[in-house]
Amino acid sequence: MPCYNCGETVGRALDSLLAQRNAEFEVVAVDDGSDDDTAGILAEYARRDSRVRFLQIEHGGVIRAANAAIQAARGEYVARMDADDVCLPDRLAAQARLLDDCPDLGLVGCRVRFGGDRRRSRGYALYVDWTNTLLTPEAIRLNRFVEFPVPNPSIMFRRTALETYGGYVRGDFPEDYELLLRWQEAGVPMAKADEELLIWNDPPDRLSRTHARYDVDAFYRVKTDYLARWLSRNNPHHPAVHILGSGRTTRKRADLLLDHGIEFAAYYDVDPKKIGNTVNGVPVLDRNDVPAPGEGFCLPYVASRGARAEIAEFLEGRGFVLGRDYIPAA
Repeated sequence: MPCYNCGETVGRALDSLLAQRNAEFEVVAVDDGSDDDTAGILAEYARRDSRVRFLQIEHGGVIRAANAAIQAARGEYVARMDADDVCLPDRLAAQARLLDDCPDLGLVGCRVRFGGDRRRSRGYALYVDWTNTLLTPEAIRLNRFVEFPVPNPSIMFRRTALETYGGYVRGDFPEDYELLLRWQEAGVPMAKADEELLIWNDPPDRLSRTHARYDVDAFYRVKTDYLARWLSRNNPHHPAVHILGSGRTTRKRADLLLDHGIEFAAYYDVDPKKIGNTVNGVPVLDRNDVPAPGEGFCLPYVASRGARAEIAEFLEGRGFVLGRDYIPAA
């Protein structure tokens, strides 16, 4: 658990961990050079309970602190958590049991409860709802290019997987999403406990809201690298793809693939004002003109709320199979 200026929340997080049932564990809490009372709180918890190990480092950011904690951890399984979240009492036991029972799994998560204001943060809450539908290895694998399918504070992984495939790396991208994409590319199966085991809070200063490496463009940059390699191995019509959507935002995000040698056969839209246009030499066609299954690979890039499900229904109604004929990318 990396900790930085979290004096108001870290006690609650630690209490939730120390209340875990039916699990043998240690809590490795790293103070990342805080200038509030975080270090004092961690030291007091470590003094009172031998299960808490407290480390201090100079401020270097959440990646450095998380990696320091992981390196110091001694367990066969390593779980992540943020200092402003709360574990429900059976989290560690349930996730460890899933890893025990399924030796092929390298990483597991769980369903999470959104701990913010659903009206004020509707987008974040809907994202949590979406992640909670992705429980199986297949669902996580086929939806990994939409968004981060396993919330980082909820994960538990095998140390052997970490040693084989590497940990968090620093860059201008969300390091947790990059780790998941890298492990998925290597073929690491992932699943979730079908239980709500973590309260994922949404404070206004959460890094995913405030740091540039967690903005939307950063997510698309890192996913594009991995998506392009996935297409080269799985698209039988490589390098040609058919892009569903032709709006400015869709084109901006899809265009990142061009630098990887991907070619756009056409854009497809439902807006009659766009149909018939040409964008950089690529025609905009009516969505009903998408090629038949087996004749072209489709990439839905429309990110407006509800559009992904509607497009999937449209494609599958025509016989398209997720992962074989199309993969969602927004």
